[in-house]
Amino acid sequence: MNNNELLLAFYGDDFTGSTDAMEALARSGFRTVLFLEAPSLERLRKFEGIRCVGVAGTSRAKSPEDMEAELRPVFEKLSMSGAPLVHYKTCSTFDSSPEVGSIGHAIRVARDYFPDQVTVPLLVGAPRLGRYTLFGQHFAKMHDTVYRLDRHPVMSQHPSTPMHEADLRLHLAEQTSEVIALMDIVELDGDQDTVHHRYHDKLVEKPGILLFDALDEDRLKRCGELIQDKPEGAGTFVVGSSGVEYALAAHWDELGLSSHSSENNGPDARIQPTDTILVMSGSASPVTQLQIERAIAKGFHGIRITPDLMQNTDETTLSEWIHQAADKLAEGQSVVLYTALGPEDEAIGETRSRLNSLGLSGAETGEFIGRRLGKLTKRIMDQNPGLRRVVIAGGDTSGFVTSEMGVYGLEMIWDVSPGAPLCRVYSDDARLAGLELALKGGQLGSPDYFINVRDAGSLEPDE
Repeated sequence: MNNNELLLAFYGDDFTGSTDAMEALARSGFRTVLFLEAPSLERLRKFEGIRCVGVAGTSRAKSPEDMEAELRPVFEKLSMSGAPLVHYKTCSTFDSSPEVGSIGHAIRVARDYFPDQVTVPLLVGAPRLGRYTLFGQHFAKMHDTVYRLDRHPVMSQHPSTPMHEADLRLHLAEQTSEVIALMDIVELDGDQDTVHHRYHDKLVEKPGILLFDALDEDRLKRCGELIQDKPEGAGTFVVGSSGVEYALAAHWDELGLSSHSSENNGPDARIQPTDTILVMSGSASPVTQLQIERAIAKGFHGIRITPDLMQNTDETTLSEWIHQAADKLAEGQSVVLYTALGPEDEAIGETRSRLNSLGLSGAETGEFIGRRLGKLTKRIMDQNPGLRRVVIAGGDTSGFVTSEMGVYGLEMIWDVSPGAPLCRVYSDDARLAGLELALKGGQLGSPDYFINVRDAGSLEPDE
């Protein structure tokens, strides 16, 4: 993977979050290709002018043991990529626990591949996405209201990793024994030299992890400067949300490193609306619930994926259900398939109970559901070879869905909504040539997101 032009290599702990990081870089003029696994040099040679490389993973939905099996080969390749910075990309709501998606465990594993690094920078705030960190406390915007993380209507009740602590240092301390220091909002104020001196003073104390506050774009860019600075002790490895990409891109743009004229960056004038799209949702978020309900009200055909259907392996039943979706698409009607309508849907508990009866643990159920949805998506697509655009909703399952579809890479082509772009698909399967794919985390997108994806190219991106 040696490429002297690389500015950054990143691994995303879930798929929709990985596209979010790709978007942050691409919309700033840095050509970025996102791969499902760390690419070989031969694979990279197929692309020209890449400045950033991403690997979309699924560690956010895995146990520490399964995380380790996934992360070690990726960290090994990224550490030898030649990129001056390697980023472990987390969700902007810091979804994690000691048992599932442990960010602390990911840092421990990474230390084997970045052995000389003393302090790992941690930046979670992403103001463009409505995510803010203030004196270590994390906040997330939902609709028009900003909530402290432990009082957020969705994250405080997340089915896998409920966030009961807003102080990111205390939350992370349950996952690691490393000393966690803070570069707070006051310490980020002042002239450049003063702030850099404060940063260096923090590093002299040799904390294992240094969390940065993030409240606005100016301070975010300052964080990018500090992370890029890499003084002794800071090193190559950094952890955090796509706020890391937004911070670095702002700093790189100031240095004149971006190339906004590239045909591979930003909205593509050739993107055209299509009459029909397929939406596959494994999200239980109320944001996604509203998007599903709005799409159905606007003419999408809705199909609930019942717990029985999720578990059922009877080919006759599955074929009837798949043909229902395929027939609606063939008739020119967009289709949205969903496993749940919001966090209170009784299907969530029933599905979990059924999968537990099969011997699947909490971390394993996410993979089972994702791969199941991926197989169903692929079979519906096989019935509709003219289908050009697909949406996958749900960060914990999107990586498994996309893998089952036979995709090896993605590149942003339309900035539909912050953190949830429309992408061009790269695949060794010729049948996927020309396919456009949007991947959306549960909390992201406007109420009309699915409608806007269908009409992408004729609309202005969501702001």
